Formats: sequence, C-alpha cells, structure tokens
Amino acid sequence: MKVSLLVTVYNAEKNLPVTLKSIEEQDYPELEAVIVDGGSTDGTVELVKAFAARMEERRDFLVRWVSEPDGGLYDAMNKAFRMSTGDVVAVCNDKLCKPNAVSKIMAALEQGGDGCVGAHSDLVYVEGERVIRKWHMGQGRISQGWMPGHPTLFLRRRVYERYGLYDTSYRCAADYEFMVRFLKEPENELAYVPEILVAMFYGGTSNAGIKNYLVSFMEGYQALRKNGVPHPLWITLKRTLRVLKQF
Repeated sequence: MKVSLLVTVYNAEKNLPVTLKSIEEQDYPELEAVIVDGGSTDGTVELVKAFAARMEERRDFLVRWVSEPDGGLYDAMNKAFRMSTGDVVAVCNDKLCKPNAVSKIMAALEQGGDGCVGAHSDLVYVEGERVIRKWHMGQGRISQGWMPGHPTLFLRRRVYERYGLYDTSYRCAADYEFMVRFLKEPENELAYVPEILVAMFYGGTSNAGIKNYLVSFMEGYQALRKNGVPHPLWITLKRTLRVLKQF
C-alpha cells in the first residue's frame, strides 16, 4: 500500500529540514510526500525544491508540492489530502524518530485486518533535542478522555472519504474534532504500536501557550457536542487530566 505523508508549512526553515530528513530516511518502499507551503517568505520553498530534486532519483518515492496562500493550517491539510494519492494517509509536520517508523505503523495496520482503519504510536514533545513531555497513548475510548496522538495517526484513505476532511471553522481543535467524528463509531478500530515513533515540535497550534490551550479546551468540548457524544464536559475534563499527567 502506498503511504502519503502530508507536510504543511509556512516560514518553517528552522524545523522543516528535520522533518524532511526523517521522511527521506524511511525504509518503507512506497512513499509519497505531499508538501503544501502557505507562501513562505523565508528559505522554506528552497528547502522544498532541494528535497524534491533529491527524491527524483528514487523510483519508489514521489513528491508533490505547491507554494501559495491558504486559509491556515487546516485548510492546508485539506489541500494536501486532495493532492495525495496514497492508500494510507498521515499528517507529518514533525519528526519521524526511526527510519522504520512508517514500516512499523504499516505492519500494525495490516495485521489488524480490513476492519482496522488506522494505526498510531507513542510520541514525545521536543524543543530542539530536549524532551518536554512524553505521551504514552495506549488504547482507550473517547468516553475515558482518551484520544490517539494526531501526529502519529496513519489512516486508510476511506476514512477521509467517508467522514470528510478537517473543519476549518476550528482554530485549534479541528484535528480532535476529525478524530471524534470517526472514533465515536465502535466499528472503527485502530492498531497501536507501543513505541515512540514521532517527536512533535513543541509550540504547535494547540499547545502554544495557555490562551491557545483554553481555546483548544472549549473547541474540544464543542467537537464532542457537535458529534453527539454524551457527557462532553466530563470527557473534556478527563482528557485534560490525561494531558497534565504527561508532564
């Protein structure tokens, strides 16, 4: 199965080389990188061009990219999905920790059978080389305040085709709302790899300061209500406690 890794960036010349290097080092045989840049004014576009040129020499690796204004992160993620052609899709804006990260995730997904819609793993939040917090995901249910780490989530394409893309009306929690949308259905199972396979750059949309966290809290509550999940406030509080235990 072909895997599409979606990379969305804007003025990201600091972290983008780390992301692209980790993608380039993957040993999975059928990879596609889809890079959507929001019209960067630093050296981001030059980094993307250089990466695409290097990958032209590999027959098993396809790069699609565009640089143009967009409506923000979630609009860019939707655009990247529409450009992609993979059987399995993952958003990859951070660092894959091991050269076999994609292979491990895909092995778990395939072992789960056709009823398994995706797979996920553990992750760490990092500033440079310093680990800020570890996120041990395990398995669970929405009602327990559990949710997989979106940066580690690989999903079969049919999930997006059935449940739709990211809701761009959300400022911080469109990824959470998207996951609620399909994980509230008990038939949608995820495989789990109990290893740290992704290092997430600290300071993303939902974790950059207390103000953004409060917005994320309220939007998470709204996402549960929108999707008809019972006891949305209680679940949101339990989810917050799970996050605090990670530090």
